[in-house]
Amino acid sequence: MNPRHDPVPGSSTTSRAADWITTPVTADLLRGALDLERTEHGVLPHRLPARARAQCADGQLAMAEAQPSGVRLVFRTGATAVELDALRTKMAYQGAPPRPDGVYDLLVDGRLAGQASVTAGNVLMVDMATGSAENRPGPVGTVRFPGLPDRVKDVEIWLPYNEITELVALRTDAPIETVPEAGRSVWLHHGSSISHGSDAASPTTTWPALAASLGGVELINLGLGGSALLDAFTARAMRDTPADLISVKMGINLVNTDVMRLRAFTPAVHGFLDTIREGHPTTPLLVVSPILCPIHEDTPGPSAPDFDLSPGKLQFRAAGDPAERATGKLTLNVIRDELARVVKQRAADDPNLHYLDGRGLYGEADFAELPLPDQLHPDAATHRRIGERFAALAFGTGGPFAAERA
Repeated sequence: MNPRHDPVPGSSTTSRAADWITTPVTADLLRGALDLERTEHGVLPHRLPARARAQCADGQLAMAEAQPSGVRLVFRTGATAVELDALRTKMAYQGAPPRPDGVYDLLVDGRLAGQASVTAGNVLMVDMATGSAENRPGPVGTVRFPGLPDRVKDVEIWLPYNEITELVALRTDAPIETVPEAGRSVWLHHGSSISHGSDAASPTTTWPALAASLGGVELINLGLGGSALLDAFTARAMRDTPADLISVKMGINLVNTDVMRLRAFTPAVHGFLDTIREGHPTTPLLVVSPILCPIHEDTPGPSAPDFDLSPGKLQFRAAGDPAERATGKLTLNVIRDELARVVKQRAADDPNLHYLDGRGLYGEADFAELPLPDQLHPDAATHRRIGERFAALAFGTGGPFAAERA
């Protein structure tokens, strides 16, 4: 069911219920996470397993995979009030305006019933010019959802996609129980910060969450901001994760980190797909190339912050030289051409492998109407457009995922 997103504000204050029931947060109450780490405060959902995390010490990856995009608490209850204590870690950037607080979406029987935020917590201050980061600790906060329907219902609390979230305590004014799996197909998706959520309005309105809702599937979102780099440990995590449908959106991070040349790119794509196929030999697998990003269509990376372009706002520019394409530097057009060629080559022996040009999700006409505010990331309206288009192209009649949905 597609959750309605009526403007229903959350509550930051409520009278204490007479008798709260505290339920431990365990893996059977969580969906969308691949691992659950116990911390001094509670539990921390991870979107990569411990073995993968141990193979890369990169701080950007550690931050991205611990931000719970697509992760949600799911339970059945007759409670009329729910409280969740959480310790967040919020990102901030030196010289840029403060980022908005992350949003928790509360769904009741698949419909949006409330939104709230944690205002306390840690702040990780990043200096993009030097790459340094300073952690400024803060206290645990609470999100409250009072006034819920007085009946047995399925409740989902979608965690903020852009804040590391340690779950400390879950309280309700009536007992809760786990919700049996509904038998829906599981869609496993990997991509960059755009798939992670970038500047979506809330966790259920990132484009993958919207597409999953429209497609009637269960989402596991491995969109990893800044970290869709064809890492072998990510491919192995996907290989080992049960899924009925798989998609991989690759390209923009390879350009804006300037991490490899064309010579390395093609074998890396093959290797990534080979690894996924070891665990999912016949699962529908969709390779998605980058959406339009004018600064990098024909200009290589790296991407660089550009505060001069719009003072007081974080903007990006392409720091590469178009002439460097001759030496194998990657641009989005180079990547799209190569991905289309690789998929066509492999599809001769793999009929369940498919390709989608990302400009079909967001192209030149879309950029003219809904430009990328910082030159790299879509806004909330664009997330909705991409999600609706992906749902139509992938889950709709004739799409690569259409026949596999439960």
